[in-house]
Parts: sequence; structure tokens; C-alpha cells
Amino acid sequence: MPLQRYDKEKVLEACMSVFAQHGYKNTSTIMLAEAADISKALIFHHFKSKKNLYLSLMEHCITKIRFKLGVDAIIEHGNFFEVIEKITLLKFDYYRKYPTEYKFVFEAFYAVPEELKKEIEERYGIGSAERYQLLEQLFEKVPLKDGVDRNHAFELLMIAIEHFDKKFISEVTDIEAIDEEYGPNFLKEMNLYHRMIRLGIAK
Repeated sequence: MPLQRYDKEKVLEACMSVFAQHGYKNTSTIMLAEAADISKALIFHHFKSKKNLYLSLMEHCITKIRFKLGVDAIIEHGNFFEVIEKITLLKFDYYRKYPTEYKFVFEAFYAVPEELKKEIEERYGIGSAERYQLLEQLFEKVPLKDGVDRNHAFELLMIAIEHFDKKFISEVTDIEAIDEEYGPNFLKEMNLYHRMIRLGIAK
């Protein structure tokens, strides 16, 4: 039976929930079929394997996140530091509304199943590089003090941004458990680091 006769969105969301709860390794096609209320044979017919289904879900999830957050438009039309702040706040709000997607994305990018490492790097490494280039282009508009090397300054800021990405991942193992104050406090600390970089720390 064609997958179109089912609500494809519901099938994908149901499968994502199973992967988010049990992880890629511990999820079976039987569990996926039961959650989506379709046959195991139908899953294999349309996705060929659990691996392909997982990768399809990643594409579905990332496309949805990019659309909902409007990241590309923000990057193209914003101030560098305002863009970082807006994206951070939007990510907090989005993942609090959709905790299943947070859990799924967390595994896909920060606890990558060994079997999927190559495919994920090939598919999404390019996307990360493109976003890096967009931010770099945006940083070109930031006025710098005399004698400051622009490339070094940008690299330093990206190191700080990566630090806070890792900090968030290490602190927020359960997105549903964080309170409303976490986001503003996290942002305040991140902006403090950015301010120190912008103004310098020596007398």
C-alpha cells in the first residue's frame, strides 16, 4: 500500500519518537512499524532499511528546523552579534516546544551512531561549512580596532560559539527539565564572553 495513503508526517514523527527514546542502535524495525501503525514490510518497501529511514528523518527534521527558525534569512540580513543571539534564543524556544526533535538531533550530531558517521558527515558537513562561510561574510561588516587581524578575531569568536554549543549539550540532557530562566541566563553568559572578546581583557 502506498505510503501516501498514510499521513506521512505522522509516520515520520512516530518513528522519530522511537529513535529519540531508544537511540538508533536499540531501535528495531518492528518497534518503528508498531509506533507508526504500519507494517514492517511497508517500511522496508519505502525506506529500504532502518539506516535509510533514520537519514530520511534527519533530512525531514533539519529542513523543518531551518524553516521554523528562519536561520538563513536571519544570517543574510542581520548584525553578526545579533544573529548569534537570535539563533540561540530561537533554538531554545524551538527545542522546548519540540523535545523529541532535540533528543533525535542530539544523537544524530553529538552521539553519532558509528554506522552513520560517514553519511552524516557527507550530507551535513557541507551545510555546516556553508553556514560558517555565511557567518564569516557577516563578520566582514563588523568594524575592528586598528591592528586586529580579522581572520584571527573571527576564529576566536567561533571558538567561543562552539564552546557554548558544547556547554548547552553537556548541561541539557533533558530539554524538558530546564526552566524558563535557563535560556536568558545562558545567553547572558555567552554575551559576556563575546563582550570580553570585543573589548579585550587587558588594561
